[in-house]
Amino acid sequence: MKSSSATLSISTPEGITFDLLLAGIVPRFLGWLVDVAAVMVLSSITGRLLNLLSILPSLQLFLTPILYFIVWIGYGIFFEWIWRGQTPGKRLFGMRVMDVEGLRLQFSQVAIRNILRAVDALPAFYLLGGVACCLNSKYQRLGDIAANTVVVRFPRLARPEIDGLLGNKYNSLRAYPHLEARLRQEVTPEEAALALEALRRAPALEPEASLQLFNDLAAHFKDRVEFPPEASDFVSPEQYVRNVVDVIYSAMRV
Repeated sequence: MKSSSATLSISTPEGITFDLLLAGIVPRFLGWLVDVAAVMVLSSITGRLLNLLSILPSLQLFLTPILYFIVWIGYGIFFEWIWRGQTPGKRLFGMRVMDVEGLRLQFSQVAIRNILRAVDALPAFYLLGGVACCLNSKYQRLGDIAANTVVVRFPRLARPEIDGLLGNKYNSLRAYPHLEARLRQEVTPEEAALALEALRRAPALEPEASLQLFNDLAAHFKDRVEFPPEASDFVSPEQYVRNVVDVIYSAMRV
């Protein structure tokens, strides 16, 4: 029997390795129940709209299962795309869909894994998908295997001991509180953990690898939230990453 704390290890080209907790059957089932409840509400609203349109009962009987399927698949695609791998159920239980290699999640992957819910749900109550998860080392249902995705869990961020990593340099990002708040919202726990791990391992990296790593990380975070040039153009990539880490974890200071 697989461990309930199975992890997925991802290595970056710069030699940074980080582990992500894989979501097992129980949390995924609980998240699914929340999403099912939401889909049922949306389907009920859709059914009421059909009634208001005075559609013939025979046609309504034909359309109802089709619309339910569209709502169910569309619900998953919509939320997993705009929330970067999360539905309301996944968000409630601290889960996220990710590319199995840690790459940026593509719309095609989101679409494939949700369309194949129809297969995973066979013959009822996601039996086929549940069996696939139990037999797969990454807890992947058939839709995940086809889309090359996994579902990971992330604990609530606790402030680590990072004061020694950040130093006492002025954080130029703090002059823009509204952008700080947006940065905390946009950066995922996995990205925050990766940036923190990069800072921890920076002294052990070769200078060229370190420069490339922090150039990539700084560019990634600048793409997430664009700060004015005076806040970002006059700091080194490594210091910019330190500033980002400080912003993300500062809200946890007591």
